[in-house]
Amino acid sequence: MALDRAFYRRDPRAVAPDLLNKVLLHADGRCGRIVETEAYCGPTDPAAHSWRGRTARNATMFGAPGLLYVYFTYGMHWCCNPVCGEEGEGVAVLLRALAPLGGLAAMRAARPGCRRDRDLCRGPARLCQAMGIGRAQDGIDLVGGAGGFSIVDDGVPPPVAPVVTTRIGITRAIGQPWRWYVPGDAHVSRR
Repeated sequence: MALDRAFYRRDPRAVAPDLLNKVLLHADGRCGRIVETEAYCGPTDPAAHSWRGRTARNATMFGAPGLLYVYFTYGMHWCCNPVCGEEGEGVAVLLRALAPLGGLAAMRAARPGCRRDRDLCRGPARLCQAMGIGRAQDGIDLVGGAGGFSIVDDGVPPPVAPVVTTRIGITRAIGQPWRWYVPGDAHVSRR
C-alpha cells in the first residue's frame, strides 16, 4: 500500500531518513528500494529551490504533501522529490539512489550505457532516467498513484542507524547534515 499523506506531512528532515528502505514503484513494473535521500527545507534553506519563494519551476514544491516535484538540472538531468510538510511550505526530499528490485530490463533499456546493475539508479539523475521520470511526472500524486508512481512500505524498516552526512552537489548550506543513506549499500551515489 502506498504511503499516506500523513507520512509526508512532516519536516523533510524526519521524512528523509524514514523513506530509507521504502520502495518506489512504477506502474510498468520498475521498482527500487530507496537507499539514499536528502532533505530540503524551503525558506530556511539556501540550497532549496523554494528558498526565494514560489516560481513556475518550483510550484509543485508548494503543493500538497505526497506530490512529486520533478525538475531539470545542469541542462540535461531530471531529479525527483516527494513534497513534504504543509501545503505552501515548499519543502521536499530528494531521492538520491535506489537499489533496483524489479523491471530491470526496462531500466537497462532506459540506461543503455550502464555497465553494472548497481549503477542503474545510483544518483538522482540516473534514478530518474532508469525509472522513466521526467517533466510529465512533475506534480503527480504519489499517495493516490496518479501518474503511475507510488512509494510503498513493504515491511523492511529504515535502518536503525543510517549514515548521516552533509548533502552533495550543492554550493549553499553545504554544512547541513541532511543526507541519509543505508549503511554499506552498494547503490549509494557517493560515500
